[in-house]
This record gives sequence, structure tokens and C-alpha cells, in this order.
Amino acid sequence: MLTERSGRVREAHKLLRRPAREKAGLFLAEGPQAVREAVAAGPGRVVELFVTADAAARWSPIVAAADDAGIPVHAAGDAALAALSETVTPQGLVAVCRSLTVDLDVALTGEPRLVTVLAEARDPGNAGTVVRCADAAGADAVVLTHGSADPQGGKAVRASAGSVFHLPVVSGVPAADAVAALRERGLTVLAADGAGSLDLDDAEDDGLLAGPVAWLFGNEAWGLPDDVAALADHVVRVPIYGRAESLNLATAAAVCLYGSARAGRRATR
Repeated sequence: MLTERSGRVREAHKLLRRPAREKAGLFLAEGPQAVREAVAAGPGRVVELFVTADAAARWSPIVAAADDAGIPVHAAGDAALAALSETVTPQGLVAVCRSLTVDLDVALTGEPRLVTVLAEARDPGNAGTVVRCADAAGADAVVLTHGSADPQGGKAVRASAGSVFHLPVVSGVPAADAVAALRERGLTVLAADGAGSLDLDDAEDDGLLAGPVAWLFGNEAWGLPDDVAALADHVVRVPIYGRAESLNLATAAAVCLYGSARAGRRATR
């Protein structure tokens, strides 16, 4: 049984830091939901799996699926799994995965109809939640620009509930390059901002949401940088019908993405 001092555990522990992840081209997926989706993502995604005896018994189908896929499964103690966890209560199941981020051109292959762009969104929990929202809304890709959180960090992966394994994810590209590539592929670029001149309801009524659309979302605290908002075809605000001052990033993203998904589905019926 591996301990926290075992070589494999110590090497995996380094992946809790972004520079180490980027250098190795590896990251950690923790917990049953993320590990299940990582294993299901196909050959080569998971390099190895660390699991405690209790977790192996509790989530035996996941461990069996990993074993059937030829993934090395290492029995490890509680302290070893705690060394690989960023949570207060480790769940005893951690997979070492190969990097899933792709180049922008790869992510936009084909004819994408709904793309999410996060510009300088620095909170990994929000980034992961938006990836989950994008996946649920049927988006074709998620792009995180320079200055955004690492989508392969532990908190982001957990917040995505495994959605990082379901759709192409791009990280670290300049916002201007992302917008240019999206526009080249015929997508209308909409920036979500509370001070936008166009109401989301009006955008839907005008048919803007029915075609191929890319949404730009900004930082949690100060929204979209002015230079990024200026790149959009339209700046759209989510209407506030009650007394709330604003919506948080993930909620606003969910509203906008589902608005586009709904309009797009209606247009293709």
C-alpha cells in the first residue's frame, strides 16, 4: 500500500501546483464524479488511479472500469490520498490525467453553434461551474483567455462535476485572438455585461440568439474589461426583474447560454 512518502504519491502531489501541471502535461481529478468521467473519457486520458480501501469498496464500479481499461490502480492509505487532495474531507479517489486542453483551432473544428469564452475569470470554482453550465447547455467549446483560472486545477475540475471531460477546453489564449477566430467561423459574438445596451429578452426577440453565437463573460468582480467588450458585436445585459443588484458570473452565464440553446433549438425544428 502506498503512503504519502511513496515516490508515485510525491510525484502526483506536485500536480497540485499549476506550473507543475503545465510542465508535466498532467492534472488531478478527485472524487467519484470526476474520476468516473475521466475514466469514461476514453483510452489514454487517465494515467493512474490512487484509491483507499474504503473508497475502492464504496465505488467499486469506478475502480473496476479503470481496471478493465488497463489503468494502473494503486492502493493507498488515507494519508496518501490526503496529500493529493485540496478538500477538507478527501474522498479517497484521485486520478492522474493527461492534459485535456486543446488549441483554439482544434476546439472550433466543424461548425460550432455555441461557444463560451471566459475573459480573466480568476476564480477556479466559477470557471468550473461555467464549464458545467456550458456542457449542460450543449455548448461546443469553452475558451479561457489569458489571466483566467486554470480549468485543470483541482477546484475547477471539481466544480465542473466532470464536464471538463465532455467538451473541448482551451486555455490561455488572448481574447482578441479568440474573438477573431470565432468571427471567422461565422459566430455572432455577444458580450454579457450588466451595463449592456441590449436587453437579453430583446436580443432573443430580434433573433440574435438563434444563430451560431459565442458568449463573452468577464471577471467575477469587475466584469468584462472594456477592451474585450469592445470586440463584441453586441453587449447584452441580463434583465433584473426584482431588487437584486446583479447576478454572479456562473448564474449569468447559465441564463445566457440557456437562452441561446433554447433559441437555437427552436430555430432548427
